[in-house]
Amino acid sequence: MAGGLLASGALTALFAMALAPPSTSPDVPTNPPSPAERIRVEVATVNGSGCPAGTVAVAAAPDNSAFTVTYSDYLARAGEQSDPVDFRKNCQLSLIVHAPVDYTYAIASVDYRGYASLQSGVSGMEKASYYFQGSPETKSESHRWRGPYADNWQATDTKPWEDLDWAPCGSKRNLNVNTELRVLIGASDPDKTSFMTMDSTDAKVSSVYRLAWKQCPSS
Repeated sequence: MAGGLLASGALTALFAMALAPPSTSPDVPTNPPSPAERIRVEVATVNGSGCPAGTVAVAAAPDNSAFTVTYSDYLARAGEQSDPVDFRKNCQLSLIVHAPVDYTYAIASVDYRGYASLQSGVSGMEKASYYFQGSPETKSESHRWRGPYADNWQATDTKPWEDLDWAPCGSKRNLNVNTELRVLIGASDPDKTSFMTMDSTDAKVSSVYRLAWKQCPSS
C-alpha cells in the first residue's frame, strides 16, 4: 500500500545498509540538534507513471536522521517493442513529515540508487527536485550515464548548510518530491532494449533522504 511502513525487522536491516555516509557529505554542524520524539513520514498523494498505486513505501530512520522511499515499479526503457512513452517515467510525491512543532527540518542530501542496462549510444538520466508546499520549486539536480553500461548506479545530491531550504516553523507544509528517469536511444540500434530502474523487489534499494534539524525560535 502506498505510504505503508516497512516491517520493523526489514527496516533495521535497510537503514543499517542505506545510511552509510554518502561519498560527498553536506556541510552541516558536527552535532546538529534533532528531536527526541520519533518522527513519522506519511504519503499524502502519489502520482506519476513511475509509481502506480501500491508501489511506493516510505519509512523514517529510528534516529530521525533520514527517511527512505522505496519503489517497486519504477522503470524507463526504450528500443525494441517498448511503448514510445516508456522512455520517460516520473513520480510526484507529497509527503507529510510529522515532527515536533518546535523543530524544523531540511533535506541535506539524497542518495538515489537503481540499475541501468544501456546499449552503446544510449544515454540515461535521473532528475530530482524537492520543495515545500506553497514555496517556489527549487533547482532540479540531474545525473547522466552513457552506454554501453550495465551495472548498478547511484547518484547523490547535496547542499551546504547555508543553502538548505527549511520547513517553515509554525506551519504544516507538505514536502513535495519529484523524480524522473529518462532513457534516450539516440542513434543506437532501435531493435535493442535499454532500460533504467529506480525500484526494488527486496526492500534493499531505496532513495535515502538525509535530514538536517534545528530548533525553531521561541515565540
